[in-house]
Amino acid sequence: MLRGGIPIGKAFGISLKLHYSWFFIFVLITWALAANYFPAAYPNWSLTMKIGAGLLTSILFFGSVLLHELMHSLVALREGIQIQSITLFFLGGVSQMAGEPKTAGDEFRMAGAGPLSSLILGGIFWGISVALRGATTQPAQFGAAVAYYLGFINILLGVFNLIPGFPLDGGRVLRSLLWWRSQDLQSATRIAANIGRIIGFLFIFGGVWLIFSGNFFNGIWLAIIGWFLESAAIGSYRQTLFEGMLKGHVASEVMSRDCTTVPSAITIEQLVNENILTSGRRCFPVTSSGRIEGLVTLHNIKSVPRDLWKTTSVREVMTPLHDLKAIQPDENLNAVLQMLVQNDINQVPVIRDNNIVGMVSRDNIINFISVRSELDKSLKGRPS
Repeated sequence: MLRGGIPIGKAFGISLKLHYSWFFIFVLITWALAANYFPAAYPNWSLTMKIGAGLLTSILFFGSVLLHELMHSLVALREGIQIQSITLFFLGGVSQMAGEPKTAGDEFRMAGAGPLSSLILGGIFWGISVALRGATTQPAQFGAAVAYYLGFINILLGVFNLIPGFPLDGGRVLRSLLWWRSQDLQSATRIAANIGRIIGFLFIFGGVWLIFSGNFFNGIWLAIIGWFLESAAIGSYRQTLFEGMLKGHVASEVMSRDCTTVPSAITIEQLVNENILTSGRRCFPVTSSGRIEGLVTLHNIKSVPRDLWKTTSVREVMTPLHDLKAIQPDENLNAVLQMLVQNDINQVPVIRDNNIVGMVSRDNIINFISVRSELDKSLKGRPS
């Protein structure tokens, strides 16, 4: 859901992005502050000061959210977990990790770092507002007002994230404690995720109650947060289950070995009519003089206008072998799945000694998970 985004830079080697939904919430928060909060709290301010305060507060608030996520990520990096990106979106921020924490202690430290940073930051802003309280100059009043709101919202952010509903930070702290006690990550995730779902449903019901009580805006907002939390809890538990099923298995176990090759000189139209439509395959290794030159996929073909298929050769549109995102036969399946998801591709070639020996697609991995799930159910139902 959050793969899309606009890159805005890097911090500590981590890509930073703004999800498209961020712009909507940024405008909404700025408008709410400039048109409602600051005018009500400081009626003597000029329109310029109200708008300026709303804009600055929104920017610093999302800067605070970014710092919250960076603290998670920096602890993760210290624990040896790669962080691909941090994305700010309409409900805050999310870090894209390359894997789950290795121990319960790692999870506890990673989960606690974010709320702790928000609470400390909230205390700093609150201290600034206290120091400036009672000042008579407009710049000092302006600073005190912005700092007071940022202190309040950061403390609220820290406390909210400590709610023990997975995958909120508090839910991850709970999971780490359950994990430490039981030494069973899947069981700990299941319990924490179920609690997260219950809290999500409570938020939804609370939101509906507020809507029917006449507080439409806050009710809708609370219901959206509840829906997101409930959905995220299910998704996070499924991800943990899948990672457990794929752990210890490699690409060679699931790859398709019947890789039909096509000559590089044939046209796209020939490829479509004689190979794709007749076999249903989405990609083909491309050869020339018996050597693998690259890979041609439906994505490559769709980049060429239909009226040029008769005159465009496969060699012209294929991805050369040296540019391919490829894996080795002994590549861990969890790493393969992450590669497919992160790069938004449907299959990846398996290469040994500069030859394509197979293909691993999302369908291959999904079928493997499905079979493993059925076998696990069968074994659990077998009498001992």
